[in-house]
Amino acid sequence: MSDQGSMKNEDIFSKVIRAGRRTYFFDVRSTKADDYYLTITESKKFTNDDGSFFYRKHKIYLYKEDFENFKDALDETTNFIIDKKGEEVISDRHQKDFTKPSEAEPANNIHQEKTTPTSATAFTNVSFDDI
Repeated sequence: MSDQGSMKNEDIFSKVIRAGRRTYFFDVRSTKADDYYLTITESKKFTNDDGSFFYRKHKIYLYKEDFENFKDALDETTNFIIDKKGEEVISDRHQKDFTKPSEAEPANNIHQEKTTPTSATAFTNVSFDDI
């Protein structure tokens, strides 16, 4: 295989974002016509029952003619989420609702959740006899 043929499969530029069990790869690659395109790959780590692990990957190919529309849609949707839900990560907020076991607590209380009455709890106590 020629050097040029092997170069076509190499990344020209790469950026990696690690996010917990997920890793995102932004890779610039070259077409056969020597133009550039972007691949966005999500790689997520999973664990088998035996303790070994494997990765599932999902890939998007993005070409230059779609960059502007893609950026506009990404900006619009991310701004919508921030406007509606704020920047706080909900899973972080919910972690505060769980108690952490101390050395004095029995081991079976590790996942004890603090509970507070909710509207759903109150709703289940409503009597429908008057209807």
